[in-house]
Amino acid sequence: MLSAFNWSPDTLWLLLQKAWWFLVVLGILVAFHELGHFLAARWVGVKVLKFSIGFGPKLFGRQAGETEYLLSAIPLGGYVKLFGEDEQEATTAEDRRRAFAHQSLWGKMLIVAAGPGFNFILAYLIFAGWLSTGAPLFVPTFHDLSADIEALVPTSPAATAGMEIGDRIVKVNGNAIATKSELLDAVAKSNGQPLKLEINRDGRLQSLTVTPTPVPGEAGQDEEPMYTIGVEETAPLVTSVMHGLPASAAGFQPGDRVASIEGQPIYTWAQMTTQVKEHPEQPLRVEVLRDGQRVPLTVTPAAETVTVNGQTLEIGKIGISGPGRSLMRSDNTLEALYHGVEATWGWTELTVTGLYKMIVGDISSKNIGGPLTIANISGEAASQGTSSVIFLIAILSINLGVLNLLPIPILDGGHLLFFMIEGVLRKPLGERQREVAQQVGLVLLVGVMIFAFWNDLERIFAR
Repeated sequence: MLSAFNWSPDTLWLLLQKAWWFLVVLGILVAFHELGHFLAARWVGVKVLKFSIGFGPKLFGRQAGETEYLLSAIPLGGYVKLFGEDEQEATTAEDRRRAFAHQSLWGKMLIVAAGPGFNFILAYLIFAGWLSTGAPLFVPTFHDLSADIEALVPTSPAATAGMEIGDRIVKVNGNAIATKSELLDAVAKSNGQPLKLEINRDGRLQSLTVTPTPVPGEAGQDEEPMYTIGVEETAPLVTSVMHGLPASAAGFQPGDRVASIEGQPIYTWAQMTTQVKEHPEQPLRVEVLRDGQRVPLTVTPAAETVTVNGQTLEIGKIGISGPGRSLMRSDNTLEALYHGVEATWGWTELTVTGLYKMIVGDISSKNIGGPLTIANISGEAASQGTSSVIFLIAILSINLGVLNLLPIPILDGGHLLFFMIEGVLRKPLGERQREVAQQVGLVLLVGVMIFAFWNDLERIFAR
């Protein structure tokens, strides 16, 4: 059982850091979301009474013009309070002109939709800015993340158990999975105990038992070992070569399959990247398979400084991408502006697909995370550098935008649904109907929040 009284000063400091980065990340997301509502309301002509980051009691605030800007005690959201949300609030012609309830249907829809819309805009600005620097951006499809076996290490536990390239893992110990991350999570938590896998091979279901083995050299003396079954990564197949980087200068071509590095056979993408990362600015002899022939190449990885778990390291990179590594890169600012749209759409599509698969049961609902999960990944991103935090903000912003558009009463999507019904019926829903819908939406939302928080606690106590 965990006890706060037994936590070391280092543990407390780490928790404080994660809490701080949680507030930073969530504050940016909420501020941008509410800014969308605020600016749209001002543009339509509605009076904005309050703009608050956080809920509950006011910590401090300042009146500027007709709007009071607040920082509130509960940092799990925010709100914009508009004048005239209740029709009875507007008593004069001027009041009705500035009241939300008396705006046109399109005006009200614009104000509500602007919140999640600004979340997508924030993600776009981050992606476009990222790409304009020339840095590659990871934009996966759901297929990239699926639990398909694309590479096997010979003599690995998976190969010994009879697994083959092309197999799709659908169950681990009787629990359905849909993504590679779920498989890796099960392997990591196995403690070396046998796992019963159900695989789909050519449309037929088969059962295998595989026993994970510790990853050599990954754990410190006092740390728990990490486990592998030999299927963690994709094949070392080059699908794109980035212009101006070492691989391009060395003669790598799309379609090359890395066969060996410094005489050591290479079977997976992870083996290849490990060799490259460990040899910055050191020439490496590489053999690739090209059109059935072995082609010798020499590549010198460029050095790049990264921060991992608070430690600064120098690693090597050569500038290639492979299957399941959907990287996007722009050569100039104009391309970055266009590719920013593609990246935003790609991550939005991935989020919507994942949400749908979770609803229909294709993905475990255990993947739902709450504030503790967000705090944890925010802290981990911060330990890897500012760029990781910025990338995390973009991904969470898309998630927030998608979730807010769900047609659940109390969310922005629920209000938009009411307005669409009003457009069809030519009159708004009755007050009683809206009250019941809001109550149902509140129950659903609170239920999801409790479930997410429970998942957070399970993750913590399962460690």
